[in-house]
Formats: sequence, C-alpha cells, structure tokens
Amino acid sequence: MTTPSLEGAIALVTGGAGFIGSHLVDALLARGARVRVFDNLSTGLATNLAHCVDAIEFVEGDLRDAAACSRVCEGADFVFHQAALGSVPRSMEDPATSIDVNVSGTANVFAAARDAGVGRVVYASSSSVYGDSPKLPKREGEEGKPLSPYALSKVMNEQLAEVFAANFGLEFVGLRYFNVYGPRQRPDGPYAAVIPRFFHAGLSGTPSIIHGDGEQSRDFTFVGDAVEANLLAASSDSVQGSMALNVAGGTRTTVNELAARVLQATGCGVAPEHHPARSGDVRHSFADLSRTAEILGFTPQVELPAGLEASLQHYRSIVAVS
Repeated sequence: MTTPSLEGAIALVTGGAGFIGSHLVDALLARGARVRVFDNLSTGLATNLAHCVDAIEFVEGDLRDAAACSRVCEGADFVFHQAALGSVPRSMEDPATSIDVNVSGTANVFAAARDAGVGRVVYASSSSVYGDSPKLPKREGEEGKPLSPYALSKVMNEQLAEVFAANFGLEFVGLRYFNVYGPRQRPDGPYAAVIPRFFHAGLSGTPSIIHGDGEQSRDFTFVGDAVEANLLAASSDSVQGSMALNVAGGTRTTVNELAARVLQATGCGVAPEHHPARSGDVRHSFADLSRTAEILGFTPQVELPAGLEASLQHYRSIVAVS
C-alpha cells in the first residue's frame, strides 16, 4: 500500500491536547496537514493548543463514546491515536477505568477508522508491554507478562490491532514509547512522570521523591523523537498489516543518575528522598531500536542532556508563573 502524503491530508489526533499529542499536532501542521483534534481534556490542556487553535478543528469528546469516535473519523486520511489514561500507579488504584478508557476506547477508535475507510492508524503503545521479561535490551517478540492493568491495556491494544488488520485490511503501527519526556509534560498531580516531578521539585527547592533504591534504569525518549516516529510510521511504505515497534532514546539511565542531573541543572541543594518501591514498576527498561530503524528509518536525534535542557526552560517558566 502506498500511503498518501501528509500535506493536505486530514489527520485526526486523539489526545491532541495532551503532552505528546499537542507536539504531534504542531508537527502535522508544519507539514501541511489539516488537523482534527479529539480530546476530553481530562488530562490534556487547552493551553497546549492555544497557539494553534485557529489552525485546527477541535472536537471535545470521550473515547468511550462510540458515536463521537465515528464522527471525528469521518473523512480522515490518517488517525494518530494518542489518547489514553496513563500511569501505572493510577491503573493499580483504579484498574476498571484504565481498562475501560484504554481498551474499550481504543476499540471504538479502531472500529470508527475501519468504518471511515482510514487506511492506516498509528497508535501509542508502551514499553510496559515487556512486563516481567528480564531480557535487555527489549526486543519486539520477546515480551513478558504485564505487571499492571495499564501494561495489560497496551498489550490488548496491540492484540486488537492485529485482529483488525487481519480481518479488515487496515494497517496499524503501534509505537512502544519508552519514558517520553519534554516540554508540556505535566509536573502536577499524583501520577506525574519522573522527569517533570524532579524538575518541579528542584526548581521549587523541595526534595525529589525516588521510589525504591533509584538503581532502576530507564530509556528516556525526547518528545520530538516520539513525534518523528509517528510521522515516519504514517508515511512509511514498509508497513504491512499490524506492527509494534520500539521508540526510545537508545541509552540507559538510572533514576539516581537522572536525579543528579536535574539537581545540577536546577542548582537545587536539597537531597532526594527515597520512598518505598511502587507495585507494577519494571526494574530495567532499555530498547533495541534495530527493527524500528529498519522499517521506519527511525534514529533518535536528541540525547538526554539536550532534552533535559529544553525541558528545564519549560519548567522554569511554569514555576515562575506559579
């Protein structure tokens, strides 16, 4: 299948007011796409789209509303499904809602894309699908058992994509994000990710909270690289059926190392506090990117120091305003 060009195409971005979604909206607009955003603003922010609100079509609605999903898919050439209820801890506390939003909602989007004649869907999966597998680096096809309802929801999304591809002829690319970070990622709330939490603590002069001994490691991915992977996945002629591919920064960093980098960048002299480890968290996460490079031509461009510097400028502005 030869995919249409993004220029002039109608691109639906679910979760387009969110962290990754809003950056994807910017990139699509820059490439001449006509962008439609579908978001219920439960975790996304209207302010993330304030600079481009006149250039997009914004539809407020919920993934669990099948009729609303059908309406926003009408006429779309591409669907970028970024909407989800994130966070492993949130899913451990309220598994039913995470499964409902992430699985039933995704089924609604996939069915709506099928009915609207959309040829390809690019959707957000997660490194959490590797679960309890101890193998490093993480390679597609070497998944373990999921350790949380959130991880399970992403496994089920990938299985749904396989079923739809096999039965209805759609093409799907699931992008297994590894710890995406960058500007616009929210530092507030009990389910905030580690990098925005560390920056907010450092700039506020309060101790960063590390769960466990801090020697757990992660493969941090700058948001610009995650966006580029989405664009490549939409336009690649190498995609066939349903594929799930790693998207990562390609380096391994412990949480203790990350905390030290952020403390140095913010000039904060307050030492981190160690709290008990959280249920459902994996110990180590590090991606093999060879398959993604082969199929999509993807290579991460932003190394952690540069990505942290870009993030620092953003969080400085937030702390200054607050």
